[in-house]
Amino acid sequence: MNSLRPIPLRFWRSALGREPVREWLTALPQEDKKVVGRDVSKVQYGWPIGLPLCRPLGDGLWEVRSSLPSRREARVLIGFHDGQLVALHAFIKKSRAADPQELALARSRLKELA
Repeated sequence: MNSLRPIPLRFWRSALGREPVREWLTALPQEDKKVVGRDVSKVQYGWPIGLPLCRPLGDGLWEVRSSLPSRREARVLIGFHDGQLVALHAFIKKSRAADPQELALARSRLKELA
């Protein structure tokens, strides 16, 4: 476990300069923000880390899984690029199975980085 230096994290940025994951986080209630931030930090400091916190989704895409105080489930989809974690997409989970559109959006953003 690498407890001294975290893997740097950055937010995916659109051609127009928007950072959708940062915007999503900003809109969350304060207690939910704390949980998501703590969970992402655990991944940065503890990589590689597995379930229940982090799960591979294939093709270089990973999900950070957060159970929020608001009794919802949040997912932050991340990938690696140039030695950094990149927060590609985030959402509140609405069903048991991951929504294919959510995954497709994160995968397309990851491909843009390559």
